[in-house]
Amino acid sequence: MSPLSVPSRRRAGLLIAGLALSGVMSACAPLVVGGAAVGTALVAVDRRTSGAQLDDQGIELRASNRIKEQFGERANVSVTSYNRQVLLTGEAASEAVKAEVERVVAGVDNVRSIVNELAVVNSPTFSQRSSDTLITGKVKAGMVDAKDLSAVAFKVVTTRGTVYMMGRVTQREANRATEIARNTSGVTRVVRVFEILTEEELARIGTQGPTESPASRPAPQPN
Repeated sequence: MSPLSVPSRRRAGLLIAGLALSGVMSACAPLVVGGAAVGTALVAVDRRTSGAQLDDQGIELRASNRIKEQFGERANVSVTSYNRQVLLTGEAASEAVKAEVERVVAGVDNVRSIVNELAVVNSPTFSQRSSDTLITGKVKAGMVDAKDLSAVAFKVVTTRGTVYMMGRVTQREANRATEIARNTSGVTRVVRVFEILTEEELARIGTQGPTESPASRPAPQPN
């Protein structure tokens, strides 16, 4: 499987790869950092600091507003931020628009890197968007049902059948969540966008609360 390129403002040892689902899928390594905003009710169980959660909410709001104002119908973009790392999914009218969207988002305060997964295609149909929403719901439900996962540690986004999973997780959690996603009906590809924690780091978060992680921390390499 060939690794995908990761356009980012600061290339801090981040890697990204897809898991193609054509028949039997092969395993892929964890990739990069990414994520999503979580409401204040989940601050106590979120693995980000409260400051990072607030920054993520602000990044998503400001970036989405700037994209809508500057590009209108030329770009249909979903902005997801986790631990100040930004994932861009959706569609752009051209390669130039795709690159410009990334430049605009890079200018938002507190953004430390960007994974640009925008496709240069026409906007998806209503049926495609509905299918993506259903897939996301099924993947999340599978994580909730799993007794060996903390579902709130993951952010799940689906675009044109591709499932993106983000969060601060251990290698075991990353592999388990990937297994759930790739066995969900309708999924054509899985892209993992993770910051990998050791089991010791996870235990420390559970007892002391989350701490800021270095932006330059490299992702683990394939096993």
